[in-house]
Amino acid sequence: MTQPQQSNWNLPNVLTSARIVFVPVFAWVVLSEGWWWAFGLFVVLMATDKLDGDIARSRGLVTDFGKIADPIADKALMITALVTLNIASTLPVWITVVIVVRELGITVWRMFMLRRGNVVPASKGGKLKTVLQTLGVALYLCPLPSWMDPVSLVVMLIAAAVTVVTGIQYILDSREANRG
Repeated sequence: MTQPQQSNWNLPNVLTSARIVFVPVFAWVVLSEGWWWAFGLFVVLMATDKLDGDIARSRGLVTDFGKIADPIADKALMITALVTLNIASTLPVWITVVIVVRELGITVWRMFMLRRGNVVPASKGGKLKTVLQTLGVALYLCPLPSWMDPVSLVVMLIAAAVTVVTGIQYILDSREANRG
């Protein structure tokens, strides 16, 4: 017996949609260099990412809309954060390029695999990557004293390295799974 289709009108999907709607607001705040506001908004938006998934899974509110919109919201927020920090801050552009190429590349690859009938689930490494990227962006957004700049850069360098390694790991794991 098939499960009835969940309505798209639920709290997790509202939180995901709000995250998407607030991405341009977030960009404007960063580009206006309202650092405390940008930091606070980023923290709230990232918290909704965790919250919407937890609520959806715990209450059985997982929908096709949520499965598609949530990763779009995540990538839109992170890419916007990185690009606006390149413009308004000292974040090196090459870090943004590395992270964006990996994120979009893996997303396209996952869609390609899905069309072939292979689901590529999120990995523990992918979750670590997200935490490190979030921490790195938060450090750049938070108006810290200048002596913290090297710490912020080191965290972003680690985030970029983990981003690359997990991207390669996704591909290697998928190739192995498809052979077996």
